[in-house]
Amino acid sequence: MRALPLGARVYVLCAVLAGGLCAAPVVRPGQDVPWATVALLATVHAVGSRARARWPEWCSPVLLAGAFLLPPAAAALVALPGALLTRADRPPVWPRRAWRAARLSLAVWAASCAFAALRGPRALEALEALGDLGGGVRDPGGPGFPYALVTAVAAAFVLGLTATVLEGGVLVTAERRSPRAAWSGRLPGALAPYLMHGPAGLTMAVLWRSPYGPAAALLVLLPMYVCACGFVLYHRESAAHQATIRALVQAVDIKDRYTRGHSERVGRASTMIARELGMSGDRLEALRIAGILHDVGKLGVPTRLLRKNGPLTPEERRVIELHPEYGDEMVRGIGFLGEARAAILHHHERLDGSGYPYGLTGAQIPEFARVVAVADAFDAMTSTRTYSRARPVPTAVEELKRCAGTQFDPRMVRALARALDRHGWHAAVTADAPEERGNVPADSSPRPPEPSRPREPSGPRGASRVPETSRSTEPSAPLVRAAATGPSDGPGRSPAPDGPRPGGRS
Repeated sequence: MRALPLGARVYVLCAVLAGGLCAAPVVRPGQDVPWATVALLATVHAVGSRARARWPEWCSPVLLAGAFLLPPAAAALVALPGALLTRADRPPVWPRRAWRAARLSLAVWAASCAFAALRGPRALEALEALGDLGGGVRDPGGPGFPYALVTAVAAAFVLGLTATVLEGGVLVTAERRSPRAAWSGRLPGALAPYLMHGPAGLTMAVLWRSPYGPAAALLVLLPMYVCACGFVLYHRESAAHQATIRALVQAVDIKDRYTRGHSERVGRASTMIARELGMSGDRLEALRIAGILHDVGKLGVPTRLLRKNGPLTPEERRVIELHPEYGDEMVRGIGFLGEARAAILHHHERLDGSGYPYGLTGAQIPEFARVVAVADAFDAMTSTRTYSRARPVPTAVEELKRCAGTQFDPRMVRALARALDRHGWHAAVTADAPEERGNVPADSSPRPPEPSRPREPSGPRGASRVPETSRSTEPSAPLVRAAATGPSDGPGRSPAPDGPRPGGRS
């Protein structure tokens, strides 16, 4: 207990004492406790908890069956062996096990009390008579099947609510989390499994008292175990996916240290745009991954080009322009990326067809690529680079709007503007050495924009690109020439010093 803060020790001790008080009535003389049922349910729950310790809640129907079949004091004992035998992920071991035992015992006791208060035992007796399930004569004293299901779900809700509230209390006292973080964000996701387990627990209780006995009741756990295995495998696969993504991003950051943190910010901005467009679920996650991995192809670009001081030669530009294709080849075998691959390959395309690698136009550019292009440009403009200071968010948004329709999809630009108005933007300071110079600029916190300079001759196309698709040959030049510096060359275009660098760092 010494490893726990004093408040957590007091909290756990109070929970253990409360659990003991709830179970104490079973030792009173004259109590008719079905010890065989208690022992069998407790054994099944203990075996289930050990069999799938990564998600022990899969055998919650056993706890609910105990709450439906036993008095509240006896039901509280069902969870004890499983909780005390479950592995503790870190020390102190026994205080953690005692806490888990107290938490589950209190939750089962509360669920049993709720079931009894709602006349659940009477409804269970009606189901035992098979009045509703078998088509026979309904027990006139029982409320029937629909009501029994309602009481079972209500008891499951009480079980989940009690367990989650108690867990939130220990997070506040032991891990110093805020009450809002400990409770409000956890309740919906934590309650859903328990609500689904309510009908399973009711089925176990009915079969337990049926002519087929406990053996038939235990068959209910088979599909629950299969679901638990699938749940654990899903989370392992998801963890492997996230580890793969982290490894790729870290490799890019190590090689291209001047823009460390850029990938994560582009992923965050892409998610903001996607939510405004109504995306959710798997597509939202795929777009976040697309934003994070959009520059993974730079692993195939020679480091000397990414860190070169001074201007790039035309041949060097062509090499850097290959990074979207390198990225597509690198992630080709990663099946879970889905639409994210299209964004990695095409995020440097422009609506007017002057982008690369394939010069796609308009709707030919995949939707994910159009989202990432806007997010990439926005972060480049709002981050300090060796060739430009960070621009304020409103200035960056105005530049995106100016280039909408030629370089960027106007719908994506409007979505980002709405998201920024609603949530704002907080760029993290990620640069390790902002004072260094080179072809690849450093990220830092936003600074006031650099004063505009006199107009200089334009490059081969006479058009500037917002920074994610270009970079000035002068390390200290502004990211994008504002329209106010001189007459523009056309819609969405403005003079660029020494011409654009299509393969520049974004």
